[in-house]
Amino acid sequence: MVIFTFLKSEPMKKLNIALMALALTLSISCKENKDEEQMDDSMTEMEDSESMESDGTMENMQITVPMASKSGSSVTGSISFVQEGSQVKMIANLTGLEPGVHAIHLHENGDCSAMDATSAGGHWNPGSNEHGDWAEGMHHMGDIGNLEANADGNVSYTFSTDKWCLDCDDSTKNIMGKGVIVHAKADDFTSQPSGAAGARVACGVIE
Repeated sequence: MVIFTFLKSEPMKKLNIALMALALTLSISCKENKDEEQMDDSMTEMEDSESMESDGTMENMQITVPMASKSGSSVTGSISFVQEGSQVKMIANLTGLEPGVHAIHLHENGDCSAMDATSAGGHWNPGSNEHGDWAEGMHHMGDIGNLEANADGNVSYTFSTDKWCLDCDDSTKNIMGKGVIVHAKADDFTSQPSGAAGARVACGVIE
């Protein structure tokens, strides 16, 4: 009787051990599959993020630039730059201008230290193009155009483009670190190299 029980229980033990080993193997396999799925999801998110950047789709970002009076003017205010997807919107709100039309440009240097803002350098022009009208033909990347102050010397002006970006890797589009200049006169879109726009009456830095 004792011998019979021993012979019967030995295969059962082996079967139990085999079942336990199988369950452990399945548990480990499920955990590995779950870890692999989580890793795949993380890699997919990283690839999607990199794809968005390579496609030029940028995250939303906003920078407000305070404008300082220059060349003895009384011009003050601010200019905001808002990145919305691939578009950058510029929103200018200025006071103290002479009523009428004034040129506004992006300049190559983010430096407003000079009293006449000449420290901002020339127009931002990464393509080495001639000065012109943004709306038609050849132009600098900083050739925004003209804005018009009302009888009280105030102006609100909005400009949008997909040719700029905020803090991206494309140096031909990235406007970070550039100067913003408002001029005393209108841009004629013809005279080289800056449209005969006159003195620089306000300056700010995009940073």
